[in-house]
Amino acid sequence: MATDNSATLKGQFLLAMPGLVDPNFHQTVTCICEHNDSGAMGVIINRVHHSLTAKDIFEELSIEFTPEAGSMPIHLGGPVHVGEIFVLHGPPFNWEASLMITPALAMSNTRDILEAVAMARGPKAFIISLGCAGWGPGQLESEIKDNAWLNHPIFEENIFDMPIETRWDEAVKKMGIDPMLLSNTAGHA
Repeated sequence: MATDNSATLKGQFLLAMPGLVDPNFHQTVTCICEHNDSGAMGVIINRVHHSLTAKDIFEELSIEFTPEAGSMPIHLGGPVHVGEIFVLHGPPFNWEASLMITPALAMSNTRDILEAVAMARGPKAFIISLGCAGWGPGQLESEIKDNAWLNHPIFEENIFDMPIETRWDEAVKKMGIDPMLLSNTAGHA
């Protein structure tokens, strides 16, 4: 864990500032799942893989699935570990491995949760993503100081209930900021 728990960004949204030109992160909302002295890891919640559905994942892993489960979108969680599956989800949290992010949100990547989701026996609220975002020690903190990101505590309804294409705007608005007024110029007092 980070030596100063108040400095951890775990349980925060990272919202890409307009000046962040990296195409992997332009106007993304990233849920930070872990942040400690070794770096940070998160999952982007507002990008969808346009050529894959859950059916493709379930078939690849030989997991039986319902037609409804097979049609679920697969999110692009980030440019790191692009072949790995990450499930952000609400309760229950009794899977083989669940990393608690907040008291109401966890990240799991074990077969048992995928099998449950495939048969409509999983968490009520979840997203399945391929890949994640990662930062080395001190990298994310430096990027925030350079005005690449805004951060705000997670609000779960943004992850699961809002239309994917509005999540960045809605998250910025929920912070009390008009998205049209955001500048890509850093201001340091």
